[in-house]
Parts: sequence; structure tokens; C-alpha cells
Amino acid sequence: MQQQEEDMETTGSREQQLQIVCVRSSSTGSSNAAAGEWESSRSSALSLFKEKEEEIERKKVEVRDKVFSMLGRVEQESKRLAFIRQELEVMADPTRREVESIRKRVDKLNRQLKPLGKSCLKKEKEYKMCLEAYDEKSNEKATLVNRLVELVGESERLRMKKLEELSKTIETLY
Repeated sequence: MQQQEEDMETTGSREQQLQIVCVRSSSTGSSNAAAGEWESSRSSALSLFKEKEEEIERKKVEVRDKVFSMLGRVEQESKRLAFIRQELEVMADPTRREVESIRKRVDKLNRQLKPLGKSCLKKEKEYKMCLEAYDEKSNEKATLVNRLVELVGESERLRMKKLEELSKTIETLY
């Protein structure tokens, strides 16, 4: 396209040069025969120039048509390539949709597991604290029961002693 435009500019400048030459020659005014000859050469040069202009215009139209037809083919080919690429992607990984579905479900479950995990840790901590408190109270109870057994045993011994003393006192009275 750019070449054609340059050709047209060059042709335009040639026409101007021919006109300038014609004007200069006519102003010199040699003879009528020379002027007629010059006039005929001028008209043949102009007709030659017009023919070349028309040829350039035809070629320009042809090139434009070729470019547009090529662009149409390129568009069709790019659509076909896009379709083929899509088909290849599907062929490359037929389980892709299923994998994506499973990944989404796994992500969803992960989001649900986070708060459950935190709750579980919190409850485990509470359980450990309760277990420690239970163990502590159980140990305290065991200690108190042991002390109670000791006190009851001691109390029985003391009462037995008192009973024996009372019994001796009663025997001494009889």
C-alpha cells in the first residue's frame, strides 16, 4: 500500500514536470510545426500517464481485495484454531471438571473444618482443665476419706478405752 502511494506521488510530480516543460516550451514559441509536434507528444505523454494511473488504481484495488480476502481467511483460521485449542484442552484432561468440582468441595470442607478445629481445641482445653480439677478433687476426697478413717478408728479406740475404763470401774464397784 505504501509503495503504491509513493508511486502515485512520483507520478503526480512527473505530470507537474511535464506541464512545466510544456509551458516553458510554448513560451519560447519556436515554430507552429514544432508546437504541434510538441502538443502531440504532450497528449501522448498525458494519455500514457493516464493509462499508468488507471493501472496503478486497478492494482491498488486488486491488492486491497487480496488483503481483505486474506483477512477473512485469517479470521476463519483463528476461529478454527481457537476451537481446536479448546478441544485439545478437553482431550488433555477429561477429568478436569470433576477435579475442579472435588477441589471446590475440599475447599468448602476446609472452611467448615477451621471453626470446628478451633472449637475442638477449646473443648479439649476445657476437658483437660475439668479432668485436672476432677483429679484434684478426687485426690482431696481420698485424703479426706483417709483422714476420716483414721479419725473414726482413733475415735473407736478412744471409746473402747473409755468403755474398758468404765467397765473396770463398774467391776470395781461390784
